[in-house]
Amino acid sequence: MTIARVDRRPKRFPALSGATGGADRRDAPPRRRRGRNQLTALGFLAPLVAYLAAFYLYPLYRNLDLSLRDYTVRSFVAGDAPFSGWDNFSQVLNDPTFGPALRNTMVFTFVSIVLQYAAGLALAVFFNRHFRLATTLRALFLIPWLLPLIVSASTWSWMLNSESGVVNYALHLVGVSPVDWLTSPHWALASVVIANVWIGIPFNLVILYSGLQNIPGELYEAASLDGASGRQQFRRITFPLLRPVSAITLLLGLVYTLKVFDLIWIMTKGGPGDSSSTLATWSYQLAFGTLLPHFGPGAAVGNILILIALVFGLLYIRVQRRQEA
Repeated sequence: MTIARVDRRPKRFPALSGATGGADRRDAPPRRRRGRNQLTALGFLAPLVAYLAAFYLYPLYRNLDLSLRDYTVRSFVAGDAPFSGWDNFSQVLNDPTFGPALRNTMVFTFVSIVLQYAAGLALAVFFNRHFRLATTLRALFLIPWLLPLIVSASTWSWMLNSESGVVNYALHLVGVSPVDWLTSPHWALASVVIANVWIGIPFNLVILYSGLQNIPGELYEAASLDGASGRQQFRRITFPLLRPVSAITLLLGLVYTLKVFDLIWIMTKGGPGDSSSTLATWSYQLAFGTLLPHFGPGAAVGNILILIALVFGLLYIRVQRRQEA
């Protein structure tokens, strides 16, 4: 028969206070740990804050300072330009070029984003059917977006050339007289709009196609069982559910189109006359396009452009809050 041995040595228990203290450390993090977590979060935010301050806040401040002072080349280098207040803005608003530049900016922006959105939405709905070669064709549509803008602008300048352009050659084949696309005051703005629409369609296609992927397919199946046609499904399901994506697409397109400069400058330089001049090209022309640069008025035009974009951004935020409420 086996007799179990009983350990009669006194058992050692951890101190009650020590056990309680360990539980407290596990259950409730001390203030040191909280402070350490906050420092870690600030460390991750520091590069972003430094980037925004260096490449956004400081340039905005310098641009505002330029628009409120009477800068010349000498004072720009020396940094002793006298304060002029709102004189630069008054000079810009009273300039005969301001009206045509503002009108061209509004026409260029509005027509571009409407056509880009309409074409991008149509292509997104088309590619959402998942037919054969859909992926390949969708990738080919991204080429205008991936090309450097200077390449796209130079290509369109060659295509729309009055004498040797391929567009006029195609018009000649069908019996239409050639058009002075880039040298006619009636066609210059339309030419840069066509080129900008071609460049912006892929962006709208990608964003809207991604939005279509998030719409449940069961909604379309239920609508088909109820006898809804394709047009009714688009009007009742696709378009309403795409409103949040459409809003951000239009806002980004608006901000991008307002600041388009290089495309217009390469194709027409804002001419002939002021027929295709926008606020962006006029700002550059005032500041750098003459032998006697006007830094103050050029910066003032840039600030007006920023203000317009800010107003539309605030309107977008307000509309989004109303939809979410």
